[in-house]
Amino acid sequence: MFQPPSRDQVIALAGLFQACALVDTLARTGQVAPDALETAITSLLDQNPHSCESAFGSIKKLALGFETLEKLLNADKQGRNQEVLRYGLGLIFLQHKVWSNRAMLNTIGEGIARARQQAQHFEPTHENVISGLADLYSRTISTFRFRIQVNGQAGHLQQTNIADRIRCLLFAGIRAGILWRQCGGRRWHLIVYRKHILEQAKQLRRQC
Repeated sequence: MFQPPSRDQVIALAGLFQACALVDTLARTGQVAPDALETAITSLLDQNPHSCESAFGSIKKLALGFETLEKLLNADKQGRNQEVLRYGLGLIFLQHKVWSNRAMLNTIGEGIARARQQAQHFEPTHENVISGLADLYSRTISTFRFRIQVNGQAGHLQQTNIADRIRCLLFAGIRAGILWRQCGGRRWHLIVYRKHILEQAKQLRRQC
């Protein structure tokens, strides 16, 4: 018998879709909540978390992710949700590509280790850290034939600092996807266990 998704899997999924929701907001408005950005970057820099929850600091920092999961799994086809779903499914595809490429994983691991050292001297969302992570994303994940096409206001997307933060959020989403995979998560779970994931997301959001 297959086991339904665990609490850790749902937390990791919330992290992934929270990153997608932030990408959408940043691309459209040019702004994103500083604490939400810090949560994403911190989770990316933590390569050996004690648990999925500890990677994000606490589940309270994933309220947007649980809310986004609820909307998507309730088949809400209005508003921005379909764009966010497209980003999420794309990141799930990319995390599988990254996971299957050991050489790229090593390069990413080394790059994140350098970024973590920078963050210790500055802060996780410092311009130097963001720029370094965005460059790492461009040199590794952006080399795949498949890329996430982000839609938004051209005036925002053409700004280097916004484009860099978008790359970092996508990077954090892929990191959450790898956490999800390490906990046993698979793409077909989103279909077969949709109701179970939805119920867990609702319960976890009530704790936020």
